[in-house]
Amino acid sequence: MSMQPTQSTSRILQPVRDWFIVLTLFMALFLDLLPLGHLNGVPDWVTLVLTFWCLHQPLKVSMGTAFFLGLLMDVADSSVMGQHALAYTLLAFTTCGLSRRVLWFPLLQQALHILPLLLGTQFAMLIFRLASGGELPSLLWFLDSVVGAVLWYPMTYLLLLPQYRPVDRDETRPI
Repeated sequence: MSMQPTQSTSRILQPVRDWFIVLTLFMALFLDLLPLGHLNGVPDWVTLVLTFWCLHQPLKVSMGTAFFLGLLMDVADSSVMGQHALAYTLLAFTTCGLSRRVLWFPLLQQALHILPLLLGTQFAMLIFRLASGGELPSLLWFLDSVVGAVLWYPMTYLLLLPQYRPVDRDETRPI
């Protein structure tokens, strides 16, 4: 059992189940495949959920998972092969490296740390797109990362919800 310093309460979290991680990643992939994914202001859900799990479970979700999801997104999005895979792998590497440091901050400050990670992922995809002859998107294209950082707070509580232990007070136990 581990104590999460990001929570304002002193509740102990249960270990995350592997099937829940896989389910959330595939739900994020499904949300990215909806036709709304190409509008400005709609975040890259795979990037958000991948960042969350790389931050909270760096031993279970890391660069291999990011590369596989990136290849799936490349095929699904009909983009240059390797664009998402490279960007997601760089994101996973950076997030896993910073995970122990970022988790000590409150959620609002975590969102400020997540914003450069999301912008860096978009910037890596932009460089890859421009190198392959694509056109330069407008500045509104980077709004996706800002919206993703704003959604970090509710998404964290939503993804941690199944891990909370029920509150059962026992006066004889010290914890």
